[in-house]
Amino acid sequence: MTNQPTLVIMAAGLGSRFGGLKQMTAIDDDGRFILDYSIADAYQAGFREFVCVINPATEADFVKHFARTQAGHDIRFAYQTLDGVAGLPSNRVKPLGTAHAVLSAREYIPGNFAVINADDYYGKTAYSLVYNFLQANTAARHCMVGYHVENTLSEYGSVKRGICHVLNGKLLEITETTDILPGMFPDGTIVSMNMWGFHHSMLAELEKHFELFLADILQDPQAVLTKECYLTWVVDEVQKLGGAEVYVLPTPDKWHGITHAADLEGVRVAIAKLQGGNTCT
Repeated sequence: MTNQPTLVIMAAGLGSRFGGLKQMTAIDDDGRFILDYSIADAYQAGFREFVCVINPATEADFVKHFARTQAGHDIRFAYQTLDGVAGLPSNRVKPLGTAHAVLSAREYIPGNFAVINADDYYGKTAYSLVYNFLQANTAARHCMVGYHVENTLSEYGSVKRGICHVLNGKLLEITETTDILPGMFPDGTIVSMNMWGFHHSMLAELEKHFELFLADILQDPQAVLTKECYLTWVVDEVQKLGGAEVYVLPTPDKWHGITHAADLEGVRVAIAKLQGGNTCT
């Protein structure tokens, strides 16, 4: 097992609330995406291997884009599709969730790995926290970057976050919560933004729990069309069974993302300011 961690970028989402593919939305005058800035920040922190999990229909566009913005970086593509998932009805369209997205990339994950969303800007601090943890991690330990809920909200509508219960620096429980608005949780409440650092052993746990998830939804005609298998659910289940220690790495950084279409201009301004007016290289 290599000690060079891999960064897995989940970029196969449909962007239903945004009304388009958030992961392929330009946020600067040079046409770069949020994930271009994420790769630049991760590279600065020490990451050298990248896997972008995409829908096959977007591959040509990503290849063309990365040839322009990421020349010289080791970026591979993995495909999140419903093909080969036994028992799914032909009218299932929605992807199977973030746990399935990571499993779609497992052939490109030789060692410890980090996971991020393509449409979230996490800040430079987060990548250094995760990279350093993974570099030193030889036991079956995992980590999550924890954000203060007030630093992760949108001015233009509700968001979905993993609400975390933390004790002595470790994650005890995480609850995937939808329709969060300002004021619903006290300032300082730790939330997950789907930025994880996993020991390689988590891949086996993901496979096991994804199979359990599939067996469950195949018994329900409605769930089999819409339900997703979230990383947060798998981590929570593994913890309940005593199979995981997840350390919470707090960051003061503010999240920037485009949950809603109206968020876009604010993201453009914020990232330009954070980058000192310079585009990523």
